[in-house]
Amino acid sequence: MDISSSSPRSDCAGARTLAGQAQELLRNDILSGRLAPGQRLRSRELQARYGLGLSPLRESLQRLSAEGMVINDEQRGFSVAPVSVEELQDLTQARVALESIMLSQALSKGGADWEAEIVAAFHRLSLTPLPHSERAQADASLWELRHRAFHLALVAGCESPWFLRIHGQLVDQSERYRRIRLLHHHDQSAQVRDVNAEHQALMQAVLARDHSRARDLMAEHLEATGRATIDLMRASATPSQGVAR
Repeated sequence: MDISSSSPRSDCAGARTLAGQAQELLRNDILSGRLAPGQRLRSRELQARYGLGLSPLRESLQRLSAEGMVINDEQRGFSVAPVSVEELQDLTQARVALESIMLSQALSKGGADWEAEIVAAFHRLSLTPLPHSERAQADASLWELRHRAFHLALVAGCESPWFLRIHGQLVDQSERYRRIRLLHHHDQSAQVRDVNAEHQALMQAVLARDHSRARDLMAEHLEATGRATIDLMRASATPSQGVAR
């Protein structure tokens, strides 16, 4: 037997690995805005961009289409999903509803380890500066990573794999919009908010096991970010962005 030859099973595993790699690269570029809403995703350009073959790229595009990150049009092919005010309003409403349930369960079930992770996640986030300009993508990515970790820590105590899975999908979609707000927080036209104070108040309500206040603060926090982002989208909307007013 030639042990150097690959088996069909190993070939399939390798293809899945490459498709997963392509999916992660594409998702990161979509969430960061490097691939803009509405942008066409042409196979040859993606091959050159990522150095990957056609098959894993096509599979990754199909997966991202199922997640709602990518649109698959029979006539035009794949493109980054557009953004719209209406979608952000719906997305915010969905997150408020889901996180209210998850937070209530976490407050009932979470123990000392859950509380410790919330405190640690808040500390890391509070020490992370907001990006100073639209070009500060690395700063924005670090802040977004730690912001996401803090919000996940708050609801992780719910101990529901399905809730956490759906929550992850909603957060992915939210990140595309939140990046708009994050990279314009320094603009004079943007509403000034002390986001760190909002996070601290939310953490304190959770640690105090104040169910009602924690849910109210979470809803206010998510809705305030949604409103501020919508204001920026409406102020800077262009036809190429696909932003509905």
